[in-house]
Amino acid sequence: MLKLPRPLYTAVLMVASAVPLCAQTAPPPDLDSYVASSMKTFDVPGMAVAIVKDGKIVIAKGYGVRKLGDPTPVDERTMFGIGSNTKAFTTAALAGLVDAGKLSWDDPVYQRLPGFVMYDPYVSHEMTIRDLLTHRSGMGLGEGDLLFWPHSTYTREEIIYKLRFMKPASSFRSHYAYDNLLYMTAGQIIPAVTGTSWDDYIRQHIFAVLGMNNSNVSNAAFKPGDDYAFPHERVDGKLQVIPFEVLDNAGPAGAINSCAADMAKWVQLQLNRGKFVDRDGRLFSEQQSKEMWSPQTILPIGNPPPPLAGLKPNFADYALGWGLRDYHGRKLAGHTGGVAGFVSRVMLVPEENLGVVVLTNAEEGGAFDSILYHVLDHYFGLPPTDWIGAFKAVKDAEEKEAAESMRKAEGARAVDSKPSLPLEKYEGAYNDAWYGPITIRGENGGLIISFDHTPTMIGDLQHWQYDTFKAHWRDRTIEDAFVTFSLKPEGSIESARMAAVSPLADFSFDYQDLLLKPAEKKP
Repeated sequence: MLKLPRPLYTAVLMVASAVPLCAQTAPPPDLDSYVASSMKTFDVPGMAVAIVKDGKIVIAKGYGVRKLGDPTPVDERTMFGIGSNTKAFTTAALAGLVDAGKLSWDDPVYQRLPGFVMYDPYVSHEMTIRDLLTHRSGMGLGEGDLLFWPHSTYTREEIIYKLRFMKPASSFRSHYAYDNLLYMTAGQIIPAVTGTSWDDYIRQHIFAVLGMNNSNVSNAAFKPGDDYAFPHERVDGKLQVIPFEVLDNAGPAGAINSCAADMAKWVQLQLNRGKFVDRDGRLFSEQQSKEMWSPQTILPIGNPPPPLAGLKPNFADYALGWGLRDYHGRKLAGHTGGVAGFVSRVMLVPEENLGVVVLTNAEEGGAFDSILYHVLDHYFGLPPTDWIGAFKAVKDAEEKEAAESMRKAEGARAVDSKPSLPLEKYEGAYNDAWYGPITIRGENGGLIISFDHTPTMIGDLQHWQYDTFKAHWRDRTIEDAFVTFSLKPEGSIESARMAAVSPLADFSFDYQDLLLKPAEKKP
């Protein structure tokens, strides 16, 4: 889930038209009421907003509560998971090493990480550091995310090793497909070059030098009494507090926790092209700032749904840790992030010297996008738009369509069909080439499936039809999946495939990339 949000039109697509630059510096006068309305509409317990204009922090403020049912308020120092907004920190760290002459964006990865191997030997040889950061490797959307999401026992090194078993979905450098595993790989180049772990490097060379004193790279660092927000998710239709997702093994792709006050300092640095705003010196050069904001991979541009018809861009690209697009004649550089119970948005408008950060403790992209566009429209001098209503209408339509799709599937299934084999014949150890071991066992007359390296992925296999079962996970924050078995001619199990049940399932539940084979029985 460490990503741009699922609908690309809300993540990267915006419209362009010529509008004079606006000298406005104050935030929208109705910002507080607008945030409150967005939170109420999308059912978000807490938010934090930061705006930077002309080098100054215009606002860094919290709204709502850190935890549902607890009155403790969010403030400018309340920590939120920022998910894939971490990726820009990883690229900034690498940019500093490029400036120092310790590496080049176009260094082959295998030269920096001996033993680095992709499925295709050609890709293994040709993959550069730049390729790791631009989502054009040939891997499928979110491929391999189940290695860390939900939290697994695999280490970063083990996850990177498993890249060699992941079949490409397209040819190298031919298509955009968002991935997390290669950002983890990029992060591991830092210790390979410096001898310092990604975690410590970010703490020492970014947080410490910018005075981001509240930020950290692991929610394991939270202690009782610390100022942090709790994650919330809608589970079986009800918003509730959920456990923190441990993301240490995915660190460089999305593990940072930060707050409005700290993220405002990060935005100041970015808008100042890597130069510190309060003293001499730089984190990275202006040349590297330009490089990180230069198009690398063309993004597909689709037609937004009618309520968001005004958000179609003239261009959309992915750069190095940033998405690029245009909005009313301005180039924007931004990103979104999502981890379990949190979503966030960072957006920069370099020619306006404007930056916006929205942090939330619920998984509602419409909440942060409605606030973002309200702020941009204010600074661009545009007439007001009911962005809250527009994004809510799209959300409602998507949920209605998904529910109807699932109702049709339920109505079309052969409820009287039976499995081809006695249930005990489906039991046993299975193995996927990249994930590894998965176990199916009997329990109370039924079947249980468990992912051996993912402690929370234990589910009841409910018969759906024929040789398809539905994995109904006991942890209801995990998306249910169909499991379909294929048989050999003599009747034994040849393999099993999986697919998400809901059309709205997050792409990090990449069940479709698994091919489960019965493990060979030891003599």
